[in-house]
Amino acid sequence: MSTYDSSIRIDSGRLWRSLGELGEVGAYFDADADLRGVRRLALTDADLAGRELVVGWMRAAGLTVTTDRIGNVYGRRAGVDDTSAPVLIGSHIDTVATAGRFDGCLGVLGGLEVVRTLNDHGVSTTRPIELAIFTEEEGVRFGTDMLGSAVAAGRIELDRARERSDPDGVTVGAELDRHGLVGEVAVPIRPPFAYLECHIEQGPILAAAGTRIGVVRGVQAITWLELQISGRAAHAGTTPQRLRRNAGLAAALITVRLNEMVESGAYGQMLATVGRQVNYPNLINIVPERTLITVDLRNHDGAAMRRAEDDLTAYIAEVEERTGVTVAARTTARTPPVVFPQGMRDLVEKHAANLGMSSDQVTSGAGHDAGEIAALCPAGMIFVPGLYDGISHNPREYSTPEACADGVNVLLHAVTELACTAR
Repeated sequence: MSTYDSSIRIDSGRLWRSLGELGEVGAYFDADADLRGVRRLALTDADLAGRELVVGWMRAAGLTVTTDRIGNVYGRRAGVDDTSAPVLIGSHIDTVATAGRFDGCLGVLGGLEVVRTLNDHGVSTTRPIELAIFTEEEGVRFGTDMLGSAVAAGRIELDRARERSDPDGVTVGAELDRHGLVGEVAVPIRPPFAYLECHIEQGPILAAAGTRIGVVRGVQAITWLELQISGRAAHAGTTPQRLRRNAGLAAALITVRLNEMVESGAYGQMLATVGRQVNYPNLINIVPERTLITVDLRNHDGAAMRRAEDDLTAYIAEVEERTGVTVAARTTARTPPVVFPQGMRDLVEKHAANLGMSSDQVTSGAGHDAGEIAALCPAGMIFVPGLYDGISHNPREYSTPEACADGVNVLLHAVTELACTAR
């Protein structure tokens, strides 16, 4: 049939088993959390193993699998009008170094479960449906997030993406070539008809309110900076304060200033994080000669974000004058705020209501592939609540089987309605 049946539901047990099996690829034991975590950094051997597992499931579900020039994977379920633009669903399966089993994976395996369910019930759709696995969404290895979807959408050029390197100097291009992941699909990709992604919230709002579905308004702006601070090494006991050029002190001043900027409220709902700091020579009795810090800025307001960046640049110049160091700043990622179309939000809200689920609108504090693909077509997101204050990027990340099934059931009916749209 070519119209969706509102009575069908996904196989929640099958979805949960898929999440568990993928979660064993790259699994490690986190002694501090006393839990098993997941470590599948982008384009590592573990990431390749995860891809091979999921691609095998795609093919078993009858999907035709292709890969684009940045290694994004697409599994296509044919439509009655197979020449029409597809409805694209998916997310990523690469992780941070201390991950749980849900971030990104729910979107990919939830999309797979949509396909499996349509197959189980003999549902055909007017438009094709494509399931995507995007390359290097997390950005923790190669220094810029949403890399694969940004190349697919045309924000980042392919050559620039291939040149990006990890801390060991290994490039994206070298890893794509090593794993044989460079496919024939050109980038930027042809615009889909629409894009929809299901994701764990990665925050506390839905669980605290007892809300089953998050209707995502959009994604806030993100800027990543890398600051290389150069001072002069000196003996910690014999060098007077006035003669020091302390790179570690400069890093501390910048960190404190970022916190003051956030707490001032002058930049709206801004968040700032210094997530990485590396001193050299990193010894107890030597004034640091060099310090590297990373800065993660988030803001719902693009204009406020630009003000914050300008003010931080001005303050860094003050720190250089005050401490005698030099600071080389490099922007490694910058994405503007994205607002998803009202029609996509209405679609998610409607199907949540049809399924008897409570919903509320939320703005994502994390970046997502949906924010990139929104440049190509109408895009939207479905959030499901996470427990333990919504902790994510951590082995404690957890959503229940029921919550995951809720989100993917909404995804099923929203995607099927989109895929049965002829115009």
